[in-house]
Parts: sequence; structure tokens; C-alpha cells
Amino acid sequence: MTPIDRKWLEAVQSEYGHCFGCGPDNPIGLHINGFARDGDTVAAAFHPREDFRGFHGILHGGVVATALDEILAWTSILVVGFMAVTAKLELRFRNEAPADREYGLRGTLLEKRGRRLVLEADCRVGDVVIAEAKGLFLTTDPVVGGPS
Repeated sequence: MTPIDRKWLEAVQSEYGHCFGCGPDNPIGLHINGFARDGDTVAAAFHPREDFRGFHGILHGGVVATALDEILAWTSILVVGFMAVTAKLELRFRNEAPADREYGLRGTLLEKRGRRLVLEADCRVGDVVIAEAKGLFLTTDPVVGGPS
């Protein structure tokens, strides 16, 4: 994986500073960071806040779903060069999600037809797959400057 140009990434994130998934200015957000790319695949990570728990010691499934949605959107940004919105999102939870661990996210572009993108992602703790997602996204605006 190749890290994304930090200045460019900060410029994009500053445009969406209060995004719940990646916004650095959102005090209660996930703060997904560490973006890197290898071909059609994008990786990132996050460490959930304590108050994102559902059951005792377990991360709330909605937080996992949000993180997967976010890495899919960033896959569009970093691979295709376009902002995109979620049209359809399918989730499959595989294992319990411990609340106190760092999570790795990986998204991959599977198909592009016009504005339609088919993407898949997974959310892991170490080598353990916590959840998987497949989504249909629609591109909106081109990303200014594009990632390097």
C-alpha cells in the first residue's frame, strides 16, 4: 500500500471537516485515517471511542456499518477520483466486534459503468474479519487535484 499525499488528503478532509466518518473537526466522529492505496484497493484504520459500544465490550454494529460505508466512499475518491453517494449497501457481520481495538478497513473497486460503481469492503481486527460490505455507489463531483 502506498500512503496518500498528506497535504492533498488534508485539503479534501478540510472540505468535509465535520464528516462523521473521517472529519478531523468532528468531536464525536470515527476519525478514520491512515489512508493508503494499492491499485483498485484502499486501506485505512480507526480506533473507536469508548461510547461507541453496544453490548458490554462490543462495538455497536451501526458504527461498523458506518466505517464500511466510509471506506467505500473513500475508495471512489482515491481510485476513481470522484465523490460518490451510497445507493445500496449490503452488510454481513462475521464476528463480534471488540470495542477496545484498532480496526483496519479495506475497500476495492469491482466495477465502474458510467456513474455507477460496485465496491466491496471489509472491516478487520488483526486478521479476523468482523464484517463485509458490498455497495452500489453513484459518483457526483470530481475530486479537485486528485490523489497522488
